[in-house]
Order: sequence, then C-alpha cells, then structure tokens
Amino acid sequence: MSEEAAAFLHARGRPPGMVIFDCDGVLIDSETLSNRVLAQVLTEDGWPMTAEDADRRFIGISFYDVRPIAEARLGRSLGNDWVDRIVARVVEVMRREAVPVPGAREALEAVSALSLPWRIASNSSHIEMAAKFGCCGWDELVAGRAHSAVDIIAQGGRGKPAPDLFVAAAAAECVAPERCLVIEDSVAGATAARAAGMDCLALVRHGDDAAMRAAGAIPFRSMHDFPALPRTALE
Repeated sequence: MSEEAAAFLHARGRPPGMVIFDCDGVLIDSETLSNRVLAQVLTEDGWPMTAEDADRRFIGISFYDVRPIAEARLGRSLGNDWVDRIVARVVEVMRREAVPVPGAREALEAVSALSLPWRIASNSSHIEMAAKFGCCGWDELVAGRAHSAVDIIAQGGRGKPAPDLFVAAAAAECVAPERCLVIEDSVAGATAARAAGMDCLALVRHGDDAAMRAAGAIPFRSMHDFPALPRTALE
C-alpha cells in the first residue's frame, strides 16, 4: 500500500463523503488505444503523430479541446463533425480491445463495501464509456454512475482541466466538494479536482510522479493498493 497516500488520507481528519474515479487509465486501460486512434486521425489530417506523441500532448484532454489545438497547428478547420468522427473510430476499437486496469474492479467493489457513494467522471463520451465498460463486462457495475464531459459542454461548461465535471458528479450525490476524494491519472484531471476543491490521489503506474505532485495530487502506484486507502481515511 502507498504509505504516503494512506498518511495523507488519515491526516484529512474526516472520512470522504464520496469517491470520484476517472475512467481512462484509472479504471479502464484504454488510453493507449485512444491515443493510437487520435494519432492516426491527426496524421491523416496532416499533423504527423505517433501514439506516444498523442499521449504526451493530450493525456486527460477531451477531443473537443484537442480540435482547436489541431486546427491552430494545421491552419484550417477540421469540420464540425471532427469529434464525432474520431469518437466513432475510438468506439469501434474499445468494443474489441478495452481491458480493465489491474485491480480497478476490486477498488470499486471495496468502496461499495464501505457504503461510500462513488461516481465516474470522464472526458470521454457516454458512447465511448459504454463500449469500454461493455467490453470489460462492467455494465451492471457502473450503471447510473458515469458522468461525461459531453453533458457538461452541452450545458455551457468545460471538461477537464476545468472543475465542472467533478462538481456535477458531487452534486449528483449531494456531497460537498471538500468531502470528495478524486482518483486520477492525468495532470489535467488532478488540476480539475483541485480547482473543484477536492482532494486527489494520483495513480502513477509508471514513471515519474513529479508532474502529479506539482498539480496537487498525492501519488500511489497500483489500483491493487486502493481498497485499503478509504479504510485508512475512515479510521
């Protein structure tokens, strides 16, 4: 277990009122697949890019926010249907290839066993999440718990790194932001959580955790470690 994350939660002095999980990279190991598709589309559009480039540039950023960046780089419009076209391609890949992050299902079940409400807040669309969860056999587990940036954007808000998505997830459970614990794996997500006034644990499965620390998140290394962490906060 991450001793640092456990100490942080214990020092909060209050148990979390709910847990909000990111989807991609925290629950579903789908970011490599999504970045592969994004890189392919941007390369076709005239911006040569590898999946690794897409991961480095756009992790945690919605396709709606990628579009103006790409249009500025290319000096032209990508069309009003660009996001819809890329989502359709991502969905087809996710329906075939999405897999859970190791330990993620057990983490969700552990939070439920503690009688803590939990939600999922993702920059992905509902159709993308449905493809991922369906491929993993999680339909019943996550039913009614997923919040998408698409809904927030339709209401005039913004996806991560803006706080709007997390605020909406907390409001759905009538829990104050300061009582929420967010589990993220991207700087954009951690930034959104902190802007919402929520504590954030950062899943850093590989590499350096300095960027997540700089965003105000406390790192831990494995979702297998997570079930013990909420119990620490309740002690």
